[in-house]
Amino acid sequence: MKYIVSASTDIGRVKSTNQDSLNVMILSYAGEQMVFAVLCDGMGGLDRGEVASASVVEAFHQWGVEFLPGLCARGITDAEIRREWTNIITGQNRKLRNYGAGCGVNLGTTAAVLLVTKKRYYIVNVGDSRVYELGASARLLTQDQTVVAMEVQQGKLTWQEAEKDPRRSVLLQCVGASEEVCPDFFFGTPGQNMVYMLCSDGFRHEVSPEEIYAYLQPSRMVSAESMKQNEIALIELNKQRQERDNISVITIRTY
Repeated sequence: MKYIVSASTDIGRVKSTNQDSLNVMILSYAGEQMVFAVLCDGMGGLDRGEVASASVVEAFHQWGVEFLPGLCARGITDAEIRREWTNIITGQNRKLRNYGAGCGVNLGTTAAVLLVTKKRYYIVNVGDSRVYELGASARLLTQDQTVVAMEVQQGKLTWQEAEKDPRRSVLLQCVGASEEVCPDFFFGTPGQNMVYMLCSDGFRHEVSPEEIYAYLQPSRMVSAESMKQNEIALIELNKQRQERDNISVITIRTY
């Protein structure tokens, strides 16, 4: 499996700072490529969200550079990914809570992390940033940790109602602002000629999954240049529809 990657972020129409942070890299081990991507959305209602998001992205980036090769040598397992990534998130939660207490501020961030290898993908999620797989259609691979998502599960809301609910951005937890963090993990088999996408909530509030698919479907994502153009087009569409949040996306094309 080989990959093309792209990433875009925009401060948006309203905010004075971009509190989203992201990183994506293609790595090689024993002749096989893999992609490691991290996207974090600092909490706009809290102080210094950009500090929180950048810290978590950097922690995962360092893990990818320093520890992922050794993990590949031993053989990656779901259990080891779950253990190591939980340790990163727990450590970052403690670090950010201590930093906030020392500065007298509250700060926190979502976290969406994706590792794609030839045979398996690995995802961890905290908050409401998302990971999608786009093949024949757009398929959501993560589950939002929000009040409205919980109420959808409980049968109190439909997804259509949840998307318009004024509480749609109220998180059940985030890294740095929760006493304890319980990340969700998702595992699966990646496909060739697919697009994997990570995005902040600002990227998808004002556009539908069908519109996302129209722009980011594999047949339109054939080079780094076309991927970037399509990302920017969707960002601009969000801004035209008065999206108020920062807007960020990472795309990964497999072939």
